[in-house]
Amino acid sequence: MKNGSYFPGRGTLVEETFLKGKAQGMAEGMAAGQAEGQARSVLRLLEMRGIPVTETQRARLAACTDPEVLDTWLERAVRITDADQLFESEPPPRSPAADRHVGAG
Repeated sequence: MKNGSYFPGRGTLVEETFLKGKAQGMAEGMAAGQAEGQARSVLRLLEMRGIPVTETQRARLAACTDPEVLDTWLERAVRITDADQLFESEPPPRSPAADRHVGAG
C-alpha cells in the first residue's frame, strides 16, 4: 500500500500548500534580487559621479528592501553632491491651502 505522499497533479491539500509555499518563496527571492539590483545601481551611480560612500552607507543601502525607498535614493543619487544627502528626509509637500495663506494678512 502507498503512503499517500505522492501528490503531483492530484490537487491534495499537501500539494496546494507545497505549491503556495514554493510560489511565495520564488516571489520573495525575486523581490530581494530586485532590491539588491536597485541598491547596486545607486552605488554605481554615486561611484560614476565620484561621490565617496562609506561602509555604513553601503550597508544601509544593501539592507533596504523597500522598492519605493530605493527608487527615491536612485533619483537623489542623480543630483546630490554628498552621500549623506541620499538619506536625508525630504520636507513634506506643501498643501494648496498653505500656498493661499502665504503673504495673506
